[in-house]
Amino acid sequence: MTSSRSAAALRALHRPGDPLILPNAWDAGSARAVAAAGFPAVATSSAAVAESLGHTDGEATPVAEMLAAVARVVRAVEVPVTADLERGYGLPPAELVERLLATGAAGLNLEDSDPGTGRLCDVDEQAELLAAVRAAAGPDLVVNARVDVFLRAAGDPARAFDEAVRRANRYRAAGADCVYPILLADPELVGRFVAAVDGPVNVLLRPGTPGVGELARLGVARISLGSGVYNAARARAAGMLDALRGGGDPFAG
Repeated sequence: MTSSRSAAALRALHRPGDPLILPNAWDAGSARAVAAAGFPAVATSSAAVAESLGHTDGEATPVAEMLAAVARVVRAVEVPVTADLERGYGLPPAELVERLLATGAAGLNLEDSDPGTGRLCDVDEQAELLAAVRAAAGPDLVVNARVDVFLRAAGDPARAFDEAVRRANRYRAAGADCVYPILLADPELVGRFVAAVDGPVNVLLRPGTPGVGELARLGVARISLGSGVYNAARARAAGMLDALRGGGDPFAG
């Protein structure tokens, strides 16, 4: 499948009220499992990929290693793949796009906080980055713009919500296909956010958030699990090892 066809197929899966569900993968094996379970696309998790490669999240993974991991995921499945690329690893937008397209990926996440300091980036600066990525990629990549206000901000929740909406609409105007207000979880606020933003909205599914059915009812178009599947797999492996070390049955439970 060509890049443009793969990106078009991924873009078409973003349907408000009938969301694309993405149990994020971290390697070829987990990607195959996601596709075999019937999910129509695969997303990577930067945190899960980084940890599986022996690094930490926050752009500590050398970009060549991260892109090589994305390429392995793409080769492992026949469905579109979207890559979590943090804030782009400091690459110029045109180079970022060129190197990502070379992996065969159909989309990417870009976040709007600085991986080094944890501070929110200037909204205009982030919009310029997204616009440059869109200009370099044309229709060949689905751009998911992460909005980190609820992850980074403190203080008045109403002001945080308004700022998140402002950023989301600014990023959509810059060319993002979808916006991702990570950690937004309250059902009322999710519904208000969907209504206030001109475009598809991605929500992170984790303990404490509404379930898939409720998020669909609220008009969400994309649901990600982040590093949730990876963390669950690690926890299961740790439990098996503890049981084995204690003389128990590692396969029980």
